Amino acid sequence: MAEKSADGGTQPEEFSAPPEQHGQKRDRRAGQEHDRGPGGGRGRGDRWGDDGRDQRSGDEDDRLSDDEHDQRDRWPGDERDRRAADRYDRERWAEGPEDDGDHRPAPSGRIRFRRFRLAAWIALILAAAVVGASVMWTSGPPTEAELRENAGLFKKDRIRIGVKNDTPNIALQKETGSRGFEGFDIQIAYMLAADLGFPPDKVDFLSIETEDRARMQAEDDKGQPVKVDLVVATFSVTPEREADPSVGFSAPYLYTEQSVVTRSSTPSKKITSLGQLKGQRICTLGTSTSESELAKATEGTNAVITGVNSIKDCIDGLKDGAFEAVTTDAALLAGFVKESGGALVHHDIALEKTEMWAVNTGANDALRTLVDLSLYRSYADPQDQRWEQAYQTYIGPLLSDDPTGQTNANVAQANQPCVLPPPVRRWPWERTLAVQECSSS
Repeated sequence: MAEKSADGGTQPEEFSAPPEQHGQKRDRRAGQEHDRGPGGGRGRGDRWGDDGRDQRSGDEDDRLSDDEHDQRDRWPGDERDRRAADRYDRERWAEGPEDDGDHRPAPSGRIRFRRFRLAAWIALILAAAVVGASVMWTSGPPTEAELRENAGLFKKDRIRIGVKNDTPNIALQKETGSRGFEGFDIQIAYMLAADLGFPPDKVDFLSIETEDRARMQAEDDKGQPVKVDLVVATFSVTPEREADPSVGFSAPYLYTEQSVVTRSSTPSKKITSLGQLKGQRICTLGTSTSESELAKATEGTNAVITGVNSIKDCIDGLKDGAFEAVTTDAALLAGFVKESGGALVHHDIALEKTEMWAVNTGANDALRTLVDLSLYRSYADPQDQRWEQAYQTYIGPLLSDDPTGQTNANVAQANQPCVLPPPVRRWPWERTLAVQECSSS
């Protein structure tokens, strides 16, 4: 109850706590003073104390799964700290403000470093490969495009090719103009021109004499001398011609051999060698390999050898009786024998020497390499049948027996001569054709 004061007011009744409460309060305060320590600061005991530490450890243990317990116990303290830091990073990236929206944990620093190191190694290897390929590419032989440029083909709208004009089934001009030629050599020339970038309507054929094949000088329709880019004119490869700096032979495109033609009305036995022509009047192509072989075989005899520029002149003279025999490459004579209807007889003299017809590109080495590349593709590519078609169309019909019953000469081999790949720089994926060995025989 409130007591009344002397002035008539009332005094508040002093609150008095139970004795036990006063004791507990004093104990609590004393404990707090002890925790503060002598400096009045807060001691570690007032934050955690023994009970706090136990409670924190217990809560953490509750949160850890069994696997995490095992991992924590298995790894030493430093490893646990690192793994805990990694887990912290993942939680921070998954739940923090920098989350990318997919809630995918970001890689730890160690994982990021490993990925960076792997990427650096891959980049280094690729750079080394590129540098190595560049060095090999720039230091190797020229490319096909570079060869075209070096050969001067990019500056040309048309290509001029010197060919024969008087040989049936090989190169015969049946009509006026550059498109009036036909025969095996003509088809080979078209094939080469196409691979050099010139379609048939961009090819000009010009008649060329036998003696002019080395200097590559032909004649146009007006009889004017014209320099040609290629010579595809039954030009046989010999060491003497190869030594001429003005001659640049390609790989061979046809194998044939020397033979002899006589009149069927002439009473004579079968001719099997040039030596049997001793004492006779014989016609051949001047400055040709046939003329030199004939001169050797009839040396010291009274044989009369006449060399001309056109094989047709020899055949006409044989028919008229001016000559008793004609000798030159079998592929050149077979067409005349076929057209004679039995008036002429073809003799195989079985010379061991093989006549190899090749293309003359003169001093243009880049052009010669491109011609070799065309012949190599024709030889090695089973899908390329242009050479085979030319042979079947123009030489195949000449292989039948002549009407007199005598076996025809070995006109020409039915297979394209072997050609090795020329030195042209190509990427590995461009090397689709097999490299074959060429027999030395």
